[in-house]
Amino acid sequence: MKRTRPALYRVRRSAVHGLGVFAARRIRKGTRIVEYLGERISHREADRRYERKSRQDSHTFLFVVDRSVVIDAGTNGNEARFINHGCNPNCESVTDERRVFVEAIRTIRPGEELSYDYAISRDRDDPPDIDTVFACRCSAESCRGTMLKPAARPRKPQPRRLGRRRS
Repeated sequence: MKRTRPALYRVRRSAVHGLGVFAARRIRKGTRIVEYLGERISHREADRRYERKSRQDSHTFLFVVDRSVVIDAGTNGNEARFINHGCNPNCESVTDERRVFVEAIRTIRPGEELSYDYAISRDRDDPPDIDTVFACRCSAESCRGTMLKPAARPRKPQPRRLGRRRS
């Protein structure tokens, strides 16, 4: 008789945001927990689907795979779409042969909420309040306040060195 292992996770209400995914049992570092599933579409189609959406609404189930493919977990998605962002995450997303998986980056205790850093890309045409639109609610000590990638810091100009030229 084949024994089945208990499920790795359960979906339930989250203090971070809406629904969340929680470890049902201990998950070891390096465990591939779940694949991020949904309809595979182009970036153009993703833009078309969400163009009428308010810029103040940050809720989507889109995951960028590469320059040509986006996964829309709002269509045929699975529980992975409920894993919330965290600035001090216990998981990371891993792309393997154009498939996206969520893996544990440390051992996760039963009952602990799974999270990974969304690191959402910034665009040149983002509104000035984009960090507020994608505000983070993870409450980690290291919380950066947004689900977006940290803003690129302007490079400091290097002082010009004055001196004698060597001949």
